[in-house]
Amino acid sequence: MKRAELAEFRKNIDFAFRDFSRAYGEGIEAFFDPLLYFLVWLEKLMINSPWPIIIGVICGLAWIASRSWKLVLGTAISFFLIGYFGMWKDCMATVAIITVCVIVCMTVGIPVGVLMARSDRVEKSVLPILDMMQTIPSFVYLIPIIMLLGIGKVPGLLAVCIYALPPIVRLTNLGIREVDKETLEASEAFGATTMQKLRTVQIPLSLPTIFAGVNQTIMMALAMVVIASMIGVKGLGIPILQAISNQYLASGLMNGLAIVALAIIFDRVTQQYGHRIQKHRGQKK
Repeated sequence: MKRAELAEFRKNIDFAFRDFSRAYGEGIEAFFDPLLYFLVWLEKLMINSPWPIIIGVICGLAWIASRSWKLVLGTAISFFLIGYFGMWKDCMATVAIITVCVIVCMTVGIPVGVLMARSDRVEKSVLPILDMMQTIPSFVYLIPIIMLLGIGKVPGLLAVCIYALPPIVRLTNLGIREVDKETLEASEAFGATTMQKLRTVQIPLSLPTIFAGVNQTIMMALAMVVIASMIGVKGLGIPILQAISNQYLASGLMNGLAIVALAIIFDRVTQQYGHRIQKHRGQKK
């Protein structure tokens, strides 16, 4: 009897979600259209732009963030090798989706982290959700996303964002909570409002921790590239899936190493920038 009731309960959930998808799926899909247009525009821009310009821009950003010529040289060599071995288009598609994912995660995650830092009740409410997002298998939350939005770029982007969002939320919350109370009291003594304290004291002092969250978000987004390619996201994940299904060792290894190269570059650049902010903070003290 219990098994029959459980089976009936599962069927009711399935039917209810299908009805919801049919009723509101198109509206939800239309809501994400601006995000889709931006992703498609950025992907076309990076793929169609001459590769020396793209490498120059990326190396310029790496220099601005790190001030390390060794890192810039390593970045240039890595992207040159990616292009030389015929992985340029897939790499640019991957960089585009990672860029959009990080922008979305920062736009959503930093305000949520700020709210968590300002309210213990909000923190207690959000932490279980973050735990679930980090521990639930990615294939599980792909099911409702595919049922709602089908297969394409937006479902893949949302899957990557769900997986990559928790670190920046957690570390934003942690960074703001770790701001010295004496510094906050000093700003209050000068008549700073709540928003002024947040804008001029709490966020600037917590930037190193926030950028550590950005770093982890990028790493987790890159880890989801292969899984996202299963639902229609172009990039380095598609050749890896093809290599798995056809047992192409060389292709899978080369594209996997390209993802590793991207991960190392993004990791080193964001880490170096975080260290620079930390040093600047220390000098100001």
